[in-house]
Amino acid sequence: MKIIVTHSSPDLDAITSVWLLKRFLNGWANADVKFVSAGTKLKDKNETGFLGKDNILINNNHEIFPSFATVNPIEIIDGNEVIHVDTGMGPLDHHQTNDQSICAASRTWDYICSHSSNEKSDFKKDAISRIVKVVVDIDHFREVFWGDPTADHHDFSLFGVLDGIKLQKSNQDNYYTDFIMQLLDALRFTFENKILAEKEIKTNSILFKTKWGNGIAFSSFNDTVIKLVQKMGYVVVVRKDPKKGYVRIKARPSNDPDSDVDLTSVYVKLKEIDSQASWFLHVSKKMLLNGSTKNQDMKPSSLSLESIIEILVSA
Repeated sequence: MKIIVTHSSPDLDAITSVWLLKRFLNGWANADVKFVSAGTKLKDKNETGFLGKDNILINNNHEIFPSFATVNPIEIIDGNEVIHVDTGMGPLDHHQTNDQSICAASRTWDYICSHSSNEKSDFKKDAISRIVKVVVDIDHFREVFWGDPTADHHDFSLFGVLDGIKLQKSNQDNYYTDFIMQLLDALRFTFENKILAEKEIKTNSILFKTKWGNGIAFSSFNDTVIKLVQKMGYVVVVRKDPKKGYVRIKARPSNDPDSDVDLTSVYVKLKEIDSQASWFLHVSKKMLLNGSTKNQDMKPSSLSLESIIEILVSA
């Protein structure tokens, strides 16, 4: 039997470590998860250790091991294969050092990358590495340095949700772990999609200028490109779905309700030359849609991406 052990009332670091082992370490998908008091082991065998000079792991018997990424964290306890994470002072714990660039999740991911034959493309590995990097930041309380750190939107994060669940459902460690692992599954796809969007922005975009400012356009299945380029400062973005033909035109939101970006003239022109298509102008006048997952009955545009850009340029 395989068992993953972490501490009671698991934090995001502990749960992410469990998630990494169950999702990406060969043979551990169905491992049981057990919880112990922080700092202890499943059957506390007093084998705690610490990281000595140059991150060399030393246990109480003064045996020296290679760096944590090459140490096998699997122990045999009562005939079971056991891995401790974020507790027990072993190779996948991090409380032996004050190094704020690591946490249990980062050590776990390094170990998996070094020991598992689970093949993943570079962008999938990059997505997981980015998740782990954020977890490192949070585990060392460095979210206090994030932009506008007291803003409410930060409480929509995974660790904000985890804090709320613990208040809502006390002493339910398995529930916390299972729930946050499902969210990490979803978050992994979000990061993968973001990385693909970043690549498209670099290699598959058309730049143009409008009277409102710089615009950018894509023939892409990935709607994340719209969010990213708006954050990058582009005033107008166009995405045309290469399969369905649907078009989304969005102007960058503004804190000024009287911002001069108004897509009404573009809407009128598109309705005139592409009357068979369904076009919807949002009340803000900054979003012009032709097709949406929220409305499957809209008819796609037959216009090319280049033709739509021409209309925006001449608006």
